[in-house]
Amino acid sequence: MNKLLIVGTVAFDAIETPFGKTDKILGGAATYIGLSAAQFDIKSAIVSVVGEDFPQEYLDLLKNRNINLSGTEIIKGGKTFFWSGKYHNDLNSRDTLDTQLNVLADFQPVVPEDFKSPDVVMLGNLHPLVQLSVLEQIERPKLVVLDTMNFWMDNTWDDLMKVIDKVDALTINDEEARQLTDEYSLVKAARKIAKMGPKYVVIKKGEHGALLFHNEQIFFAPALPLEEVFDPTGAGDTFAGGFTGYLAHTGDISFKNMKNAVIYGSNLASFCVEKFGTERMQNLTKEEVHQRLEEFKALTQFQIKLT
Repeated sequence: MNKLLIVGTVAFDAIETPFGKTDKILGGAATYIGLSAAQFDIKSAIVSVVGEDFPQEYLDLLKNRNINLSGTEIIKGGKTFFWSGKYHNDLNSRDTLDTQLNVLADFQPVVPEDFKSPDVVMLGNLHPLVQLSVLEQIERPKLVVLDTMNFWMDNTWDDLMKVIDKVDALTINDEEARQLTDEYSLVKAARKIAKMGPKYVVIKKGEHGALLFHNEQIFFAPALPLEEVFDPTGAGDTFAGGFTGYLAHTGDISFKNMKNAVIYGSNLASFCVEKFGTERMQNLTKEEVHQRLEEFKALTQFQIKLT
């Protein structure tokens, strides 16, 4: 069984959208990635850190999905990373109300021995030096995928450039791609990013789908039109979990297979937004995933006679 190593936050979130609000609930990039990747027949491990206040039921939830938590440190007396945000009416923009790094402030990642030779690595959104530390602890896998955000571009540019140079694929949203490259055209932006190191570039466009770039090849996957969207938190990480989970499962990192991985990622992300936080991903069945893949297939397939 192939192995996926996940690096990122396991956290508490408090979310407010036009449809309601939550108190502290399960969140964090690695959590969403792990729950999404758990849809595939793989071994996965999360490298992260939580405080003593992190409930055992959340740890059990992840373990019950065949996620190895031996690399997730529990700090006695510490408090878990917390983020609170409020989404605007369009759900495409949000305000951060509170960020408490807590135990994440001094996080020193330790990769479990069983996962020092993974097939795929998913470096979730974290400080670039943490991501680099993980890469230094492992043997070169088939594929290393990096996710980052504008905060690291603003505050840790040099370190970010170091880690981007060492990865095979970068997944970011359209706003971040434009900031990273100072290019408005996403085609030009992807070309510039490729010169920084990654052979593959995935640019997420939220409700407008995702673009995959490799050399001069481009693939576009739409987002499934949904009747209701409650909470977009974690959708990008859920996409990343589906993308890397599928690639780890198949062991095929060709551009052709990455197209399928983008569809799987988009498919799983469409479930994530239907409930607050991780609720939908916790109860998702393989039958539901398969049915929605059929909907994606119907949405994107057509016949045309070329003359």
